[in-house]
Amino acid sequence: MPQIKKLLIANRGEIALRIHRACHEMGIKTVAVHSTADADAMHVRLADEAICIGPPSAADSYLNIPNIISAAEISGADAIHPGYGFLSENAQFAEIVELHNILFVGPKPEHIRTMGDKVQAKRTAGALGLPLVPGSDGAISDIAEAKRIAEDIGYPVIIKAASGGGGRGMKVVNNADDLETQMQQAGSEAKAAFGDATVYMEKYLGNPRHIEFQIFGDGNGNAIHLGERDCSLQRRHQKVLEEAPSPIITAEERERMGGIVAKAMADMGYRGAGTIEFLWEAGEFYFIEMNTRLQVEHPVTEMITGLDLVREQIRVAEGHPLTLRQEDVQFRGHAIECRINAEDPRTFAPSPGLVKVYHAPGGMHVRVDSGLYAGYRVPPYYDSMIAKLIVYGTTRQGALRRLRRALEEMVIEGVTTTIPLHRALLDDPEFQEGAYTIKWLEEWLAKQGA
Repeated sequence: MPQIKKLLIANRGEIALRIHRACHEMGIKTVAVHSTADADAMHVRLADEAICIGPPSAADSYLNIPNIISAAEISGADAIHPGYGFLSENAQFAEIVELHNILFVGPKPEHIRTMGDKVQAKRTAGALGLPLVPGSDGAISDIAEAKRIAEDIGYPVIIKAASGGGGRGMKVVNNADDLETQMQQAGSEAKAAFGDATVYMEKYLGNPRHIEFQIFGDGNGNAIHLGERDCSLQRRHQKVLEEAPSPIITAEERERMGGIVAKAMADMGYRGAGTIEFLWEAGEFYFIEMNTRLQVEHPVTEMITGLDLVREQIRVAEGHPLTLRQEDVQFRGHAIECRINAEDPRTFAPSPGLVKVYHAPGGMHVRVDSGLYAGYRVPPYYDSMIAKLIVYGTTRQGALRRLRRALEEMVIEGVTTTIPLHRALLDDPEFQEGAYTIKWLEEWLAKQGA
């Protein structure tokens, strides 16, 4: 059984720091790779070794596979953790890592490839027994066929890109007259964003919630679920705040759906961390996609289960069995995560620049995942998320009170952040009651004049 002694972190920002901390607690040395723009990043400062892999552009650095592999070989790293984003769901990267006799801390390449193609993922999910949104069996290009399917499942329908996500290549179609035009536009957007014009069709659900289940497999036919997260608070398909458990999922629904997803992953022989994402409406779950990586919002699951997901990823990569059996998993209390972005809280325009003052909130059950420090310059080249504020409470109301207090304590000066947005959200009665869907935040923002 391989023992990881030195791990290269193929990422940046708060997730790179998160991985570094888990490694050091396990006695594993770390190698930070970085662009020239990230030379002063916190994870670069704290890692045992740091290697520059290119200029600021992600294409020339964090997505540069030859440079990352060279850094691993130069440093003698025996494992690579991809974090999330960048190369984390790139099957070719996982294959190349393993071809160089380096452990890839993530799923098997074939599972990354299968679940990364939305059409193939839907087909696979259906075969594994996961409930699907009614729609096309696969890719659609023929307009006559598209019209027939749309009439069968009923308008409105949504056209989606088979590759990628983040809201690009998505078009909602309300009637047959608009179908051909919207299909063409979705295909063009998908081609421009992902290099693949392939699209498929699904029934458009009116006002669902976004519920996802955290799963973990050992690659040998054993898998468990770690409950659900509610990620319905979204703006332009981008998550803003997440909580676990969901305010609307019952213990019976959790056990039933969790059992289905765990069995599916066991049957698949899945290895490592993964997330099965569903739309939930009127008591029914519909599979939308699987993320074959660690999620940004993984801390809320850690808070309610007590399991360190990065540590578990590393252990599974080394060939160890899962730390917990399903019957050992216990869900306690409630956790909420706010994504703090360097953005204007009203216009959402990016706000890179020098952090002049930084004070992280503290106290019992308050966690801040961030690489910020006073004097750090937030670069303009990458995602604008600069911190995650996570709180835990024995009840949801207790967690909300703790979150309000923590947001009041948090100070970031020099760049504009979305902290005021989160404070305003906490004051809304509907949010306080958990009465929100995936459309709620954009409607709320429109009322605020944002």
